[in-house]
Parts: sequence; structure tokens; C-alpha cells
Amino acid sequence: MIENSLLVVLGGLPGAGKTTLARALARELRAAHVRIDTLEQAIVHSSLAVPDAQEAGYAAGARVALDNLRLGLPVVADCVNPVRDSQEGWRRVADEAGARLVEVLVVCSDPAEHRRRVEERVADIPGHRQPTWADVSALRLDPWPEATVLDSAGKPTGRLVAEVRALTG
Repeated sequence: MIENSLLVVLGGLPGAGKTTLARALARELRAAHVRIDTLEQAIVHSSLAVPDAQEAGYAAGARVALDNLRLGLPVVADCVNPVRDSQEGWRRVADEAGARLVEVLVVCSDPAEHRRRVEERVADIPGHRQPTWADVSALRLDPWPEATVLDSAGKPTGRLVAEVRALTG
């Protein structure tokens, strides 16, 4: 176990502000940023020709996070975290590494702002298909009672980073 290792898991619907927050938080913490979308796209575009890489992306992300935690690096995991299995997977990683775990469900409580974010996003991962507002509206996340809910609506990124930092102690 590495003393004071930290795993911050940011989950929530696409367009809620997870990646923007994750990047800023990772910079501030000097942490590894484990973005599940990036891993999934790498798997989809590999020679394995895996059309639905969601499970593989989470499995790979968990192992990358564990490697970094074992090095004593903080990790910021950036994912939708839609089902109980993925939520529990991050808990297992933290337990295995002996890391403190901070679980954050990022939401955008302003539907107009959330929709604008989804519709105006530009893919920053080659080949990644951005979900439509209809896709996002249809998504249902399993309950995540262990997570602290953080509302990104109308808040600057710096304030969101400060709110997560307050949770990390």
C-alpha cells in the first residue's frame, strides 16, 4: 500500500462536465487522468475489431489506475460509470491499492445548459461518435449512493475543482 494514494472517480451523463473537470483536477493534483472513452476508442480501432468495447474499456482503465496508484500517483478516473458493476470495480481498485476513494457523480441540473453542451461538443478522440441529446436523454444510470453529487450548472471549472478538492481532504 502506498501512503496517501488517491483515486477520484468522476461519473455522470455525457455533457455533465466530467472531462473538463477531470482534466483540470488531474493538472492540479498532478494525477494520472484515466479517460474510459479514450480506452474504448483505442480498443474499437485496434486489430481486435471489438465493436462494443465498453466492458473492456472499464477493465483496462481499472488496471491502468491500479498501476498508477501503486506508483503513488493520484488518479482521476473519467467515465459515465453507469452500472453498479463499474461503480464496484473502482471500489475494488481503491481497496487493492489501499487508496482513498472519492466518488463524485457530476450532474448538470440545467437542462438547457446540458443540452447545449451535448449539442455543441466536438469530438476530441479520433473516431469517437459524440452522443446526441436524444442518446443522453435516454440514458439511465444505476443508483450510486456512495457518490457525492456535484452540480456543474453555471459553475466555472475552478470552482468545481475546489469542490472536489474539499472532498479529498
